[in-house]
Amino acid sequence: MTSMPTTSRAPRLVASDVDGTLLDHREKVTERTRRAVLAMVEDGTPFVLSTGRPPRWIPPIVDQLGFAPMCVCANGAVIYDAGTDRIIDAEVLTGETLRWLADLAYEALPGCGLAAERVGETAHDAATPQFVSSPGYEHAWLNPDNTEVSLAEVIDVPAVKLLIRLSSASSGDMVSALAPLLDGRADITFSTDNGLIELSAPGVTKASGLALVAERLSVPAADIAAFGDMPNDVPMLRMAGLGVAMGNAHPEAAAAADEITTTNADDGVARVLERWW
Repeated sequence: MTSMPTTSRAPRLVASDVDGTLLDHREKVTERTRRAVLAMVEDGTPFVLSTGRPPRWIPPIVDQLGFAPMCVCANGAVIYDAGTDRIIDAEVLTGETLRWLADLAYEALPGCGLAAERVGETAHDAATPQFVSSPGYEHAWLNPDNTEVSLAEVIDVPAVKLLIRLSSASSGDMVSALAPLLDGRADITFSTDNGLIELSAPGVTKASGLALVAERLSVPAADIAAFGDMPNDVPMLRMAGLGVAMGNAHPEAAAAADEITTTNADDGVARVLERWW
């Protein structure tokens, strides 16, 4: 894939994945990337974080950027306004669907563990236990902020995302085993190949979430530039007028993109934004 000419028209909205894209390998926004994003925002172009992260994991990114953007969280299931700390919209899997998915997961992926991501009215809504996991669920990241509950409690309350973990398998193989059985009742993706897959309500992807934000801002998809690195970014990369995969991208993300920039450790996002700002 080739780079766009530097004379190409600047996008009217830019969306970026967070982990593996905006953040470097130390989970930091580099100074060069921060300057490029700020120059764009100061010129009047909106910047949207589009991530698998829940709203409560957004504040560290806001602190590093120096401003609070609109956010597409939980792979498109949640629209979060970081500036006002309000959940604008949430698409959930119902308790009935969660129970059906749990039975399916245990049948197709023996030995797996389940967890659910929920949201309240704000990023840290104390009235809502936001990440709940079943006993024995093996976390895919360090220092999880979860509440361990019974399996029944995990799947009885509507959730924006169901997580299925099987550390002995690759995420791609897990999708291959489960996806053919879903019958259109959930969308399935993954943001790490470390034995973790994520299920959302039907039709919910980063593309659907970004489309809601773009509609609020009256920006057509053709005028959006989007950055990503993993399969959960594929719908967003395809819907944007300019889809940019990182140099470190998963092959599925690279194949869906219009071009490939440098890696997240080499300011790949900034190198594209600097064409215009």
